[in-house]
Amino acid sequence: QAQLVQSGGGWVQPGGSLTLSCTASGFSLDNVAVGWFRQAPGKQRQGISCISTSNAFIHYSDSVKGRFTISRDKNTVSLQMNDLKAEDTAVYSCAADGAPGYYCSRPGHWGQGAQVTVSA
Repeated sequence: QAQLVQSGGGWVQPGGSLTLSCTASGFSLDNVAVGWFRQAPGKQRQGISCISTSNAFIHYSDSVKGRFTISRDKNTVSLQMNDLKAEDTAVYSCAADGAPGYYCSRPGHWGQGAQVTVSA
């Protein structure tokens, strides 16, 4: 069964760091882009980062640029989040494109989501 399994998340104080991981099982991430999305309460889901195959294309939204780092290693994609702010509080989900060439615009598999809470 093809699935993405997330790990990480939790609570952290402002200025702290967390790492989210997303591991594929039952299929390979080699040929598809993988992105991270988040949805805060009462807001629409937002794409915050995307990494293409072979790391040729990496994108960050303005809201996380300079603080978050996406990386991939074999069948796992990670999101290192530094200098976290209260406005980063959201449910974070990873998604792998359903086919090559879409740069995170056609998610085919989703992780289960993880809550990240940033508060004092």
